[in-house]
Amino acid sequence: MLIYLDNCATTKIRQEVLDKMYECMKEDYGNPSSLHRLGLRSEKQIKQSRELIAKYLRVDSGEIFFTSGGTESNNIAIQSIINNSNKKNKHIITTSIEHPSVLNIMKNYEKKGFKVTYLNVDRFGSIDIEELKESICEDTILVSIMHVNNEIGTIQDIGRINKIIKDKNSQTLLHVDGVQSFGKIEFSLKTLGVDTFSFSSHKVYGPKGVGGLYIRKGLNLNPIIFGGNQEKGLRSGTENLHGIIGFGEAVKILNTRHTKEAEYVGQLRKYMLNKIKDSIEDIKINTDIDGNTSPYILNISFRNTRGEVLLHYLEDKDIYVSTSSACSSRGTEKSHVLKSIGLHNKDIEGAIRICFSYENSREDIDYTVAILKDSVEEIRKIMMR
Repeated sequence: MLIYLDNCATTKIRQEVLDKMYECMKEDYGNPSSLHRLGLRSEKQIKQSRELIAKYLRVDSGEIFFTSGGTESNNIAIQSIINNSNKKNKHIITTSIEHPSVLNIMKNYEKKGFKVTYLNVDRFGSIDIEELKESICEDTILVSIMHVNNEIGTIQDIGRINKIIKDKNSQTLLHVDGVQSFGKIEFSLKTLGVDTFSFSSHKVYGPKGVGGLYIRKGLNLNPIIFGGNQEKGLRSGTENLHGIIGFGEAVKILNTRHTKEAEYVGQLRKYMLNKIKDSIEDIKINTDIDGNTSPYILNISFRNTRGEVLLHYLEDKDIYVSTSSACSSRGTEKSHVLKSIGLHNKDIEGAIRICFSYENSREDIDYTVAILKDSVEEIRKIMMR
């Protein structure tokens, strides 16, 4: 009995997506840049996937560009915007709880002489709107803010943030890392008013190695990778054809199922949290369950334990969770997100992240909480010696 609760790190590919990709690898293997029939057929398949994703996001298909994933999308958007800016302007704003694929870009530009403002967050991960207002100035090129935090699930009010930015400096652009919001919460990119938005396939039951970038119509960005001018010159390199087709199929399924699945996992999260509260003492809930958070994410600290030890106790019983983001340092460093929301070291050390899927059941949760209770008690006994 395998119970997978690390769905923020990656998701299991849906069977329908696998079937679609297998069909593509057998029948539609031509290079989309080739002029013959097989190439044109492959190009048509990419166009269909682009249109499916655009329809889901309620934007124009010409505003969607395929990449290798969220990290590349963040890099293309942020670096292109900064590189295209007036050379006199050297100010960027982000938050202290961004994904490493954003924070490490910022560190790189700091070394080049740019000033980066890292907005503080409250105990549940929401930015201080007044601090944002005060931080925007005439030299501000870009504000980059994550839509849903990948460790604690906080949803930032992007629509309000965008209005503040444009009211303060209409030339300042807004990039949003939407990797954990795409396919997980309801929103409209047009309503949010963002300039660029990154998303990824393998977070929504599609294949790894493919992602997307929305670029608002009228905003022209220069590439950071050069080659054969695929993706209208923005992202050169032979397209990941079967990955893109799989991504399109995953989004096609989301179009009909995402609302019901989000409601289901929200109920499952609440059920699990109540069982943990009833079964295990001395815990701290780091996700704002009653606030504006993704239903897919639950972060809890089990005091007087170590998260990485608890993770391996659960793994021995074929239960899979994580301690922090799986995208940096294999989760072995203390979480910068939990530090930023003011957690003490003992709470950071004992924190685990549980991320749900439509495939999880209440029986899975019952079993997991029982194993979790036994594991926490055993670890605490060892640590008290």
